[in-house]
Order: sequence, then C-alpha cells, then structure tokens
Amino acid sequence: MSRRLIVALAIILASATAGAAEPVAGLTALHCAHAFDANSGRMLGATTIIIEGQRIRSVQSGHVATTDMTVIDPPGMTCLPGLIDSHAHLTMQFSKSTYSDKFRLNATDEAIRSTVYARRTLDAGFTTVRNLGDDGNASIALRNAINQGIVPGPRIFSAGGPIGTTGGHADPTNGFRADLEGDPSPKDGIINSPEDAWKAVRQHYKDGADVIKIMPSGGVLDESSSADNAQMTIPEIEAVVAAAHDYGFTVAAHAHGTEAIRRAIVGGVDSIEHGTYMDDADMKLMKEHGTWFVPTIIAGKYVQEKAKEGWFPPQVARKAEEVGPVIQATAGKAYKAGVKIAFGTDAGVYPHGQNAKELEYMVEAGMPNAFVLQTATTHAAELLKQSKDLGSLEAGKFADIIGVEGDPLADIKVMQQVDFVMKGGVTYKQGGKAIAD
Repeated sequence: MSRRLIVALAIILASATAGAAEPVAGLTALHCAHAFDANSGRMLGATTIIIEGQRIRSVQSGHVATTDMTVIDPPGMTCLPGLIDSHAHLTMQFSKSTYSDKFRLNATDEAIRSTVYARRTLDAGFTTVRNLGDDGNASIALRNAINQGIVPGPRIFSAGGPIGTTGGHADPTNGFRADLEGDPSPKDGIINSPEDAWKAVRQHYKDGADVIKIMPSGGVLDESSSADNAQMTIPEIEAVVAAAHDYGFTVAAHAHGTEAIRRAIVGGVDSIEHGTYMDDADMKLMKEHGTWFVPTIIAGKYVQEKAKEGWFPPQVARKAEEVGPVIQATAGKAYKAGVKIAFGTDAGVYPHGQNAKELEYMVEAGMPNAFVLQTATTHAAELLKQSKDLGSLEAGKFADIIGVEGDPLADIKVMQQVDFVMKGGVTYKQGGKAIAD
C-alpha cells in the first residue's frame, strides 16, 4: 500500500464521525451589530449578510426583515471575513520530543493528529490556510478529506513537501547518522541543479500540490549549523519559479538571511517567508518586484522561549535565540518601508489554534489594527490568488464569516476569542462553542 494511500485512509478513519451539518436549505440571514469592511479597512454599523448555499448573496445595511429565512442573530457580534493564515503546518505540532518522534511516528500518526489541528485552526477563526510543508503529502490528503466533507477544517492550499538542497533546511535526513542519511532526490524535494528543480516541481504537480515552497536559506529548527546561509543558487531558484509558473503554482520562499532573500526575489518568487535578517536593500528590491512578505513573528518568539526551556539540541537552541529577538523588529521596518505584507504564522511551530496572537504581535511592531486585519483577509487572498472567492464580505464570495465580541480596531486582542465561525455557509462555532460533529 502506498504511503499516500495510508495517509488518506488514516484521515478517513480518524474522522468517521467528524462531518459538520449541511447548510440549511434556502436563505440564511446573519445579523451583525458591526461588520469589518476589509477592502476599506473601516468598521461598518449594523449589517445583514444574506447567505445562499456556500456563498454570500448580499450584504445590506441594518437588520433587514428576514421572515422567510433562517436567522442567525448573535447579540452584539462584530462580523469579519474568515481569516487566512498564509503559512501553516497542519500535519505537525512541535514538542520537546519532536526530534526523537521522527523515528517513532508514522505518516498515519501525523495524519490522524492533523484532523485535530485542522479543527482547532477553524475554531480559531481561520477558514483558509496555505500549508507550506509536510511529510508524505499528508496535508494534501487532509485537504481532500476536508473538501469531501469527511473532516471539518479550513480550506487548504497545500505545498506538499518543501523543495531544498542536499543538507539544506528541507533535507529530512539532517542530523541522522551516516547509514540513515541516504541521498534524497528530486522526488523527495531535494535538488542540486536547475534540471532537478524542474523534476521536483513536476513531481509536486503529479502529487496534487497547490503551491510550491522552497528553502533558499538555512532554518532554525533543522539540525544544521546555520539559520541564514544561502542554500540555493539563483539558477536553481529561477528554474523552480519557471516550472512552477508553467504549472500555475505560486512560489513561497523560506528565507532568513539577507543573501538568500535577495536571491529569492531576483529569482522571481511570489513571497518571502520569515525574512528575519532582511535589510533595506532587500526591502527596496521586494517593492520593485512586487514580492510579498509573510513575517511569522509568533514562531520566532515561541522558539526563543522554548530554547530557554531546553527543548532543542544545542545548535538549534543557539539559532532560536538568535532569530527570535529580530523577527518582530524586521516586520515593523518592512511595514514602514511599504513592503506588501500578508498574514502568516508558521502554525505547528507553536500550538495550533493560537494563530491570532500574531495579529497582536504585528500591532506591537507598529502596524495599525485595520491594516493587520487586512493582511489576514484581502492581502492574504491576493497572495493566494483567491480574491475572487475569499478575503472580504461581498456578494458572490464564499460565506466564510467569523464573529467576535468587541471592536478589533480598538483592541486587536479580541481576535483571540472568536465566538462564531462559518465556512462555506456551514456554521461550525456559535456562542463561543464548537458545534458538535
């Protein structure tokens, strides 16, 4: 039995009773005391959202008479578009035992756990995620199960496994003893030439990925020595991008170091993830190329904290303590420089469901509340090339709607207590409680 089939079967077995209720036939009216207009960044007054099937039929001012409709009328609720996390890992969650777990856990274990992480993410108000890296294409199987209504979770745009170089941040055998290292190939996402890059991208297309993730710099949590050295050449990056764009993929680039960021931008990637040591020249280059920036501040803070608690091998702890204090300040500088910013958290590095903490950290970095909300709605939808369907409360778009008590333009922390979640016209959470599966 193939590894992918095992993963898919595990998800189905884990979620045999996990389907959400079907949308009520006909029209549904959702009354909101306030509604966030993500296009303008303004908070509107009383608003009625009319939902038909999976999509929004209309958005009207005031509380419209709805005697012929199913009515949802949570008192005092502020409605917002479902949030989008542009950088998540739903098939893993880091812990003290992660480095030994990879020798004990199977792909089926990861798949079963991913169903729990997916529901936590949805309940936190994140109705869409871009999953940037997994093992065994588990997030592709999870995406398919969610789309088929087998298991509840956010919309997933999956990269499958990441693409990197031998010994680089994507090499799954880093830290292994010599007889276990082997020689991972383009089929495993490990490339060492432009030719390898084309094969790796085509394999991702064959596997059913939605997006490509590359690793042009070192990383924090792998067992190599550097978090920021350049690990892909410009010709390799250009080849990945050319192949990816041929197949309709966007390319996200994990990059901490200045040189790796520069190479990724010049190579034509669509977004820079983390960007810890980004300098003024990199920011200027990003603006010239229209490259998006996804900061992931929460991940940097979390690994810095856990390094002090002894979670990591010495070389990993050192990298975590170096990166953690820098990433938030870089995000603030990028905002002031006018770099395009989309919301992303690196969920899975920290516990799933805490994604909205990133909004607070972005505000701390100097970004206005309205802008921060837009990074997780209209900006992220644009990055994913899904603006037609996602990112704002508008007629014709998916009925992905969340609700909170209070005004997030006055206090961004209210986004960490989501009371209402609807995805595609189906209500998954109401009154602060998840609806039983």
